Amino acid sequence: MTRPPPESTPARPLDVPLKTRRGVGPERASQLARLRIHTVDDLLLHRPRRYEDRRYFCAVADLQLGKAATVRGKIVALGVKRWRGGSKSLFEFILDDGTARLHCRWWNLPFMEKYFQQGEEVLVYGKPNSLKPRTIDHPETEIVKTDEENFVHLNRIVPIYPLTEGLPQRWLRSFIWQTLQEYESYILEPWNGLAVPASAGSRPPQGGIPDLPGRAAAVHMLHFPEETSDAELARQRLALDEFLELQVAVQRRRKNLLANAKGLPCAGDNHLIKPFLKQLGFTLTEAQTRVLRQIRRDMSGSHPMRRLLQGDVGSGKTVVAACAALMALESGFNVALMAPTEILAAQHFQVFSHWFESLGIRVELRT
Repeated sequence: MTRPPPESTPARPLDVPLKTRRGVGPERASQLARLRIHTVDDLLLHRPRRYEDRRYFCAVADLQLGKAATVRGKIVALGVKRWRGGSKSLFEFILDDGTARLHCRWWNLPFMEKYFQQGEEVLVYGKPNSLKPRTIDHPETEIVKTDEENFVHLNRIVPIYPLTEGLPQRWLRSFIWQTLQEYESYILEPWNGLAVPASAGSRPPQGGIPDLPGRAAAVHMLHFPEETSDAELARQRLALDEFLELQVAVQRRRKNLLANAKGLPCAGDNHLIKPFLKQLGFTLTEAQTRVLRQIRRDMSGSHPMRRLLQGDVGSGKTVVAACAALMALESGFNVALMAPTEILAAQHFQVFSHWFESLGIRVELRT
């Protein structure tokens, strides 16, 4: 049996396939793939759908029924109860914060016992489903360790991600946190001079766009913001990156088009446009006239025109399109106008038929 060839090494560390990372087996890789997450870069750009502020603690004695809260205390007792026949079990620990005691329970998850020890200090987040005694079923927890800055699930603004079947929220959050620790230093700044600060905590104006975080800081802030406003700032920065990438791609395609694509000059000689404008009953605006000059310049060249005409509803884009069509008709060509819906196509058919009737131009509707 021959072995399959080894996969090539990615050009960038961020292109590393997640299936090669520790803790990502075939099933987990398949779950991530359903979310279109295949590489480290994909994972770090998987945006939370919302956030929960879990920074503020509530005394156990002040817990309210059905209202989510975070509490902090020590485990004073724990154990597993099993029902006869072994079909049902309950793991429970009792947490004491000095004001009252809280029962934290997990049904049919006896293995949870191995994660906790009596005397440990724990953060607990959830909605009490009983106050006599105070009880939370299946809460989120995090054991308090020496380095309290590294809380992932509690004592911070917590990201809540889009998921797929079988993929736990807690696992994905931990995996993104671990990946950030390992790969954040590989996130490079794609646009020199665009971002001014290096971190979320310090944003001095140093040129570029004021108060805009660097890309690495933006990715970190997107997942684990220090303040609620940081998440929106991170989204704005990453959206700007996407916009600039799109513009660069458009300019590259345009440059390639001008260098290689061949077109047929079709700017016309005005023998149709002049009577058309005369019969319109209104004068074109300065902006419409300027755009038509630019379109005529493009259509007179030896390369295909590639232009987007943008304007508000009712600003006169259709009449500009009609003039561009007349330029091609004056040059002896036929013209096709595509519309995204049949209704809009029918509307254009009626308008162009009315406009072009006196010019002897036949207009057809094809759907």
